[in-house]
Amino acid sequence: MAKSMAKLLPTVLLAPALMTATLLFSQTQAISPAWAGTCASRCGPKPLQFTPGQRVSVEVVNQTASLVQVQKVFGTDPVPMRPGQELKFVQGGGTEPNISVYFWDETALPLQARLSQPNPKTLRIEIRPGGRPPGDRSVYLLNDGRVAIF
Repeated sequence: MAKSMAKLLPTVLLAPALMTATLLFSQTQAISPAWAGTCASRCGPKPLQFTPGQRVSVEVVNQTASLVQVQKVFGTDPVPMRPGQELKFVQGGGTEPNISVYFWDETALPLQARLSQPNPKTLRIEIRPGGRPPGDRSVYLLNDGRVAIF
């Protein structure tokens, strides 16, 4: 009886492994190749990057239909911007602190900041209506040259 049990043992151990392998291979054939992809296919635009310490020209454009207040931290009092108005200033280089720009709608509507880099030394901030309340409120150029929206 021990000999017959020894003959059955490999079959008993091998059967679950074969069933598992069959299930795995049959399932992988059903997976769509569209699931596989790289970040390049869905990662969005390249993040903005400036060289740390370089002088950066900042353009702020009010793309809303109402009055927007804009303030460059460590540099200006709030400046009212009419719809369509553009404000420019230069920041960075030397011992000046990083760029922080705060903005808010006079009627308390949520705003959305759209950032672009038209050239290597220019940050363009387009202030648009929309977004989830409270909306975007500031743009900050970090020490490492990246740009963040808060």
